[in-house]
Amino acid sequence: MDREGGARQLRLIGETVEIAKALGVEVWLRGGWAMDFFIGEVTRDHVDIDWFAWAEDAPALTGELLRSGHELLSGSPADQQRDFCKQGVESSFALLSKDRSGRVVVAGGPWAGAVWPEGMLDAPVGHIGALWCRIISPCAQIKIKQMMPVWVPGRPRRRKDTEDIATLEAALREQGTCPA
Repeated sequence: MDREGGARQLRLIGETVEIAKALGVEVWLRGGWAMDFFIGEVTRDHVDIDWFAWAEDAPALTGELLRSGHELLSGSPADQQRDFCKQGVESSFALLSKDRSGRVVVAGGPWAGAVWPEGMLDAPVGHIGALWCRIISPCAQIKIKQMMPVWVPGRPRRRKDTEDIATLEAALREQGTCPA
């Protein structure tokens, strides 16, 4: 594993957690880093850092990330996701909203209003060593990784997603919590 790259990403996760805390906003790790924070250790190399944040907090979060040296990248619709780069590491913030029923949904872009898995934001705080961070629930993570090729036709299931699903399912079995 790339220990230097992993350490850099962990420092950026810690910095983002501190920025969010100072702003009084919530952020949740998603993707491979959410899995690692659930398990409590780095299990594989990561290309980027994936987050969820509330759409209403995006302007303040964007401002502070820019002040801390992140560069705003173009690509995704700004009301759907904000992408940044710092020290060669990309961080993506998928934006959340709630629908009239109080369900967590995609905030904007072509999938605006699409419902995320129930209970996705209800996971206990995860950690690696002394670094603690909110994460999405492992069951929601599994569901998202399983469904992404269905939700986004043309996007094949990646090998790392299949491996992450197996890793999460094994960790849940060890805890006596089997995914539905």
